[in-house]
Amino acid sequence: MFGPVLRDNKVTLRPGREDDAQHFVRWFADMEVTRYLARRMAITLEQELEFLKKVGESKDHVWWVIEAEGRPIGATGIHDINWLDANGMTGIVIGEKELNLHKLMTEVDTENEASRKALERNGYRAVGIRRDQNFREGKWKDRWLGEVLRSDWEKTQA
Repeated sequence: MFGPVLRDNKVTLRPGREDDAQHFVRWFADMEVTRYLARRMAITLEQELEFLKKVGESKDHVWWVIEAEGRPIGATGIHDINWLDANGMTGIVIGEKELNLHKLMTEVDTENEASRKALERNGYRAVGIRRDQNFREGKWKDRWLGEVLRSDWEKTQA
């Protein structure tokens, strides 16, 4: 299934559309983009259109296209969801290399230890805590702030 539209200041996650397929064909033909993906083969437009149809109809996948400045730059999702055991696998691909970003910043609930550890394994470092940032479940909750520099992320990929 496609996930709902999620908007932030700079990035939007939105359901896939048929016209997105051309971007994935171009991205997956680039070995630099697919270097760390499980799938490293180029795909045809027909294969990508079939994937979009399949994921849109799936009950075990939630998938989004990532947009920045109104243009697709990649995709993310939760795959192989096991509803009985309440788990799934996340994945992300950024296809637009022209972004040339030096640093990425993120934040997660301090209680979300699994997400924080996954970020740290990928080079993110703690830069602070937003104290009492959100009110949830009758309590104020803190947010963990992290960032990764391109050079630090590249070290985790070696």
